[in-house]
Amino acid sequence: MASVTLSGLTKSFGALQIIPDLDLTIADKEFVVLVGPSGCGKTTALRMIAGLEESSGGKISIGAKDVTSLRPGLRNIAMVFQNYALYPHMTVGANIGYGMKARGESPDAIKTAVAKAARIVALDKLLERRPKELSGGQRQRVAIARALVRDPDVFLFDEPLSNLDAKLRVEMRTEIRKLHRDLQATMIYVTHDQVEAMTLADRVVVMNGGRIEQAADPMTLYSRPANMFVAGFIGAPSMNFIEGAVVSGPNGAQIKLPGGGLLSSPHQFQGALAARVGQPVVLGIRPEHLIEGSDTQPLTMTVENVETLGSHRLLIGNLAGAPFTAQVSSGYKAIEGQTASVFPDIQHLHLFDATTKLSLLASE
Repeated sequence: MASVTLSGLTKSFGALQIIPDLDLTIADKEFVVLVGPSGCGKTTALRMIAGLEESSGGKISIGAKDVTSLRPGLRNIAMVFQNYALYPHMTVGANIGYGMKARGESPDAIKTAVAKAARIVALDKLLERRPKELSGGQRQRVAIARALVRDPDVFLFDEPLSNLDAKLRVEMRTEIRKLHRDLQATMIYVTHDQVEAMTLADRVVVMNGGRIEQAADPMTLYSRPANMFVAGFIGAPSMNFIEGAVVSGPNGAQIKLPGGGLLSSPHQFQGALAARVGQPVVLGIRPEHLIEGSDTQPLTMTVENVETLGSHRLLIGNLAGAPFTAQVSSGYKAIEGQTASVFPDIQHLHLFDATTKLSLLASE
């Protein structure tokens, strides 16, 4: 296996610049997930690493080798696509070994490699079946096994689970994560699904507009997002944002909420807020960090919809005209069209500069 380094990588289609300047290093054996909204450049970056898309500038290295100008077949990478691209008239075994056969490798070598790959992805009892006889998850495992027999330096995954139903996606996430542990392989995975990103990755790279907003392990992205984009993208349901202002209180800086209420700021923000008295800030609160009863200043929201999800309920509505969602216990009484009071857990607050959208926690 090998590391992957992108240095000043750019991509333009005519006058349209998709990726302005991308720098990223992926360590040997690391599992990195590129995530972001549609059109953020994540798939384009993956295709440039694979050699399926020509870069407009910059450098791509796999290990110590500059592969920027090499065709895909010379990069020693294996790619698993969103669509399985299996040959319907071939058996599972023939599909897995087709690339080796096309390269002229010996029948014995093909048989050995196919058997090993099939065993890794639990397809060894299905080698004589054809794709139409397989489930969606089994077909995706055939595609993965086909990549395994290449013995590549790097595995690339382009939204491989998007065609599967919810149950199969969960099962395949587990299998892919186990595959990484077993192979100790360098893997780069693209998805628009932040749940996939958080559950699979050693490190998540959040992209927006062709740029990296933040690259960190999943829990760092969740607990210390660098800016409002990352904070709003990571987490489900999304973080709530409330516009407020910094005021001076008897026990230090406080946040004036819409409607005039005051919210004490946790100690980690005191230094940053002391220099911002009189200035606007944006308060970030995750729906799961709202408490049903507390001695903190309550937030009063208008409930427009109540979603009951078994272990908890989601109150969906607005607060001071802004969209707002609260996660409460399944027994919490709330009526659509009326107001409800929830209490923020101040130890889990996020604060952002109203102009730059950057987290104030980063300055502490």
